[in-house]
Amino acid sequence: MMPRAVTCVFLLAAAANLRAADPPIPNSPTNDAREIVRRAAEHNQQNSNNGRNYTYLQRQDTRELDHSGQVKSRKVETWQITYLDGSPYRRLVARNDQPLSADEQKAEEEKLRWNAEQRRMETSDERAHRVAEWQRRADRQRDPIKEVPDAFDFTLLGEEQVAGRAVYRIEANPKPGFKPKSQFAAIFPKVKLHLWVDKADCQGARIEMEVLDSISFGGFVVRLTKGTRLLIEQTRVADDLWMPKRFSLNAAARILLIKGFNREMDFTFSDYKKSTPGSEVVALAAKP
Repeated sequence: MMPRAVTCVFLLAAAANLRAADPPIPNSPTNDAREIVRRAAEHNQQNSNNGRNYTYLQRQDTRELDHSGQVKSRKVETWQITYLDGSPYRRLVARNDQPLSADEQKAEEEKLRWNAEQRRMETSDERAHRVAEWQRRADRQRDPIKEVPDAFDFTLLGEEQVAGRAVYRIEANPKPGFKPKSQFAAIFPKVKLHLWVDKADCQGARIEMEVLDSISFGGFVVRLTKGTRLLIEQTRVADDLWMPKRFSLNAAARILLIKGFNREMDFTFSDYKKSTPGSEVVALAAKP
């Protein structure tokens, strides 16, 4: 259940994606902030759809900590993400920031060719079902964003600089009496947000989240404790497109309320390249 929790919070990054062509917003700091987020909730799919034209690298650094906060184990993996015939495909390209061995690389390429061949052999109905299932899961994960404008009280705090660009800073505190409609939105009454929105592009540059009270998932199978923190950063890939740059989670959790663990997770995203969806993967898969 932990990946679902992480995915839900990560998708809050889309809650600061805006379009500069929208009409002006009211001249009230509180109303301005809520209107920004409301429009973001309406337009969050824009970046998701446009992002399908890009391949990129995703580096995942997972550190398990002991009770004193010292790292006791660490795992670093880098994946290439692209679209293969309508839905994403993830290929391992490095481990611990080192290229894969010749045998591992061969195994990954064989796996890729096998998956590409399986997808090419699908009937039109099978392909439609696979893509629809992936889209259904993606839509379900985005559903909580629709509830963000009603889940928080927003305050426009002023202007700052992020990565050399002017941004608006917005604070979001849980709104008393909010009733979540979706499973993932149930975390909103227990988190506080700070959002930094790029003034020129009206896109989310940075989001910070703090857990205000313990959050349970999966019928108390996993519990995140008070003080868990999350950081999201986005980067400008093109004139009309911002994509993830960094996702960092510092979590103290318990599994089955018995086994406790402390975990730090850092996801970094880089090397965005525009291409026909899946073209690079299909080309590699076609090699003899």
